[in-house]
Amino acid sequence: MKNTMLICSLLAAASAHAATVPEFDAKRLSQDVKVLASDEFEGRGPNTAGETKTVAFLIEQFKAAGLQPAGDLLKGQKTLRSWTQDVPLGRFEIKGPVKLQVHDAKGNQELKQGEDMAVRAAMNGSKKVDFRNAPLVFVGYGVNAPERKWDDFKGFDLRGKLAVVLINDPDFETGVGEFGGKAMTYYGRWTYKYEEMARRGALGTIIVHETAPASYGWPTVKNSNTNVMYDIVRKQPALAHAPMEAWMQRELVVDLFKRGGQDFEALKKLAQTRNFKPVQLQGVTLTASYGVDAQTSVSKNVAGRVLGSSHPEQTVLYSAHWDHLGVGLPDAKGDKIYNGAVDNATGIAALLELARAYGKAAAPQRSVVFLAVTAEEKGLLGSEYYAAYPLYPLAETVGAINMDALSPYGPARNFTISGSAKLDLLDQLIAKAKQLDMVYAADPKPEAGHFFRSDHFPLAKRGVPAISYGSGDDWIDGGLAAGHKSEDDYVSNNYHQPSDEWKADWSFTGMARDLGLLYGLGRDLAESKDWPNWAQDAEFRAIRDASASKRR
Repeated sequence: MKNTMLICSLLAAASAHAATVPEFDAKRLSQDVKVLASDEFEGRGPNTAGETKTVAFLIEQFKAAGLQPAGDLLKGQKTLRSWTQDVPLGRFEIKGPVKLQVHDAKGNQELKQGEDMAVRAAMNGSKKVDFRNAPLVFVGYGVNAPERKWDDFKGFDLRGKLAVVLINDPDFETGVGEFGGKAMTYYGRWTYKYEEMARRGALGTIIVHETAPASYGWPTVKNSNTNVMYDIVRKQPALAHAPMEAWMQRELVVDLFKRGGQDFEALKKLAQTRNFKPVQLQGVTLTASYGVDAQTSVSKNVAGRVLGSSHPEQTVLYSAHWDHLGVGLPDAKGDKIYNGAVDNATGIAALLELARAYGKAAAPQRSVVFLAVTAEEKGLLGSEYYAAYPLYPLAETVGAINMDALSPYGPARNFTISGSAKLDLLDQLIAKAKQLDMVYAADPKPEAGHFFRSDHFPLAKRGVPAISYGSGDDWIDGGLAAGHKSEDDYVSNNYHQPSDEWKADWSFTGMARDLGLLYGLGRDLAESKDWPNWAQDAEFRAIRDASASKRR
C-alpha cells in the first residue's frame, strides 16, 4: 500500500508538468537498447563494422526525429553540415623492451616495467623515448591553482627533468584545506598532472602510486598504463603529453628519496601546505629507452540539432557515448561480443528520446544539439575531440547534460551526478527534481574523482557548465536495498562483460520519468537568457569568466 501511494504521488507530480513536458516512451527506450545492444552491432567498437552500423542507425533516428544535421561543414560549404564529426584517433603502443635504470652514488638499479614502474607509450609524437641520467624533481601535488593562491612550482624550471608528483589533492589525507577536503578536484586527477607537467616542458611525469588517494590498487595502474594507449590526434601533442608518462610504486619512491637525501613522508606533509617548493633528489637520476609504434584512424561523432528561433548561435548540449568494447576475449560461455546494453545503449536511447521530444515541440529560443560521441571507452576521446574542436563555440554553449549507464528499471526517489561539483546547473536540476518529488543524492565517494571520468568533463575543464546525470538508487519499489543490490550485481557480474545484454524484463519506466526531468532542465536553459556558471571557488570558473565577452 505504501509503495502504491508513493507511485500515485509521483504520477500526480508528473501530471502537473504534462502541459510543458512531453511523455517519454518506455517501450521505445527498451527497443532502442535492444537494437543497439544486439549481436548485429558487434559491441559498437570504434573503427569496426559495429561503428558503421551504429552511426547509420543514429543518423536514421535523428532524421526521423526531425533534427537538422549538425556535424562537420560539408566540403566547400559555409553553412551546410553533415551528420557526423570526424574524430582522428591516435593509437600508441610500446615496441620492444622497456629499459629503465636508476643511478645514484652507489651504482645502478634496473627497474621492471609493470612491477616497479608502469610506463605508458609516448603520445607526444615521438617514435622512441631515449634519455640518460635525467634528474628527478619532487613537485608535491603538482598543482597550480591561482583561484586558491596555490603554486607548487614557485618558478622552478622542469625542462630536461622528470617531475615526481603525488596523486590526488593536498587535502586528501587531512580532509580539510583549500581543495574541498576529501572530494577530489581536477587538480587531483592524474590527467591534470600529466597535462600540467607537459605544459611546463618536463621531460616526463612520474606519479607516485598510493592505493587510498588513487582509489585503486597497483594492478589497475599496471593494466591501464602498460597496454595500447589512445588519444585524439592533436595539432601540438607535446603541449598535452611529455615524452615519458609513468607511475611508480610508493616503496620505490621512498627508497629513491632516501638515496637523494630526502624524507618522503616529511616532504609529503610539507606538500600539503602553500610553503612547499620543488625539491631535486641529489645524485639520483633515471635512464629510459623504448620504442613507440604510432598509428592513426578516424572515428565519428554523430550530431543533430534543433535550431533556436531567437538565438540560434547559443547552444544547449545533450550528449551520450555510442561506443562500447566491441569483440574481445570470450567469457565462460564462449560469448565474445561485449554488447554494452547498460553501458551505454541506455544513454543513447535516452538521447534519441530527447531528440524526438524536441523535434515535435516548438523550437526553443536557443539551439539544442544532440551529440553521440565515440571512443569514451578509450579515454573520453570523442568528447575530448569535440571540446578541443567544437562544432559550436564553447563560449556560447549554455550548458551540457551527459547521460551514461542509466538504470533500465523502475523509478527512484532520488538522482545523482557523476562525482561532485559546484555549479548553477546542478542547483537548477535539484530545484527541477523537487517538482517530481525527487531529491539529489551526492556521490558517496567524492575522493574517487568520478566527475572526471564521464563525457561531460572535457567540456567542463574548458569552462562549460556540464554534468553527467546518474539514476537514483532509492527505488520506489524496494528502496535503497533493491537499488544497491542491482548496482552491486551489475558492477560485479556485467560491467564491461559480454553479459551486459538487453533483458526483456527491464521496464525502463524510471528512465522515462527521468527524461522528463532532463528535458525540463534543457528546455529551461534553451528558453532562458541567463548563462549558468560555476561556483566562485570552482577550478573551472576562471576559464568560463574569461569567455564572458563572447556571449551576447
